[in-house]
Amino acid sequence: MPPENSEASRWFAAQLQPHEAMLRAWLRGQVTSADEVDDIVQEAYVRVLQARETQTLDSPKAFLFATARNLALGRLRHRRVTEHFALAEAAASGVSDEDSDIPRAVARAQELELLTQAIQSLPTRCRQIITLRRIYGLSQKEVAAQLGISEHTVEAQGTIGLRKLADYFERIERRGSHRHE
Repeated sequence: MPPENSEASRWFAAQLQPHEAMLRAWLRGQVTSADEVDDIVQEAYVRVLQARETQTLDSPKAFLFATARNLALGRLRHRRVTEHFALAEAAASGVSDEDSDIPRAVARAQELELLTQAIQSLPTRCRQIITLRRIYGLSQKEVAAQLGISEHTVEAQGTIGLRKLADYFERIERRGSHRHE
């Protein structure tokens, strides 16, 4: 949506609009719906135009893409939090449902908590990769694009993360077996 005054319209047409197709193509690989792409593009335009009013933009294209990337990451974080709460609510509703198998629901909630703790124990990069790959089901290529790293790094850090998770669960199991001896 171009601004109203003619100088700003010319700047928009020259500096931002030529990059819209590339921006949309990049965003399609980052977000799940076409509506999200539209929303992010429009919000990015607004933010770039607002920033232009208060500062000099040496590279409007780079600023546009960085703004869109930050907006996409913000949406991903919001979706993660929302899904986490939904999962917690589902686990809680299973426990409080009188018709459900309460011991099974409690065990599932404990397993979910243990998995959450295990993932949280990972180094940041491993945790990001494991979460995106195993929890959200993104491909190695999608994770690499999302995090701005190489596919090789995704593979290597994913392997390290899985190894650390296996070690974590092995330690938990050993502690549990020592208690039963």
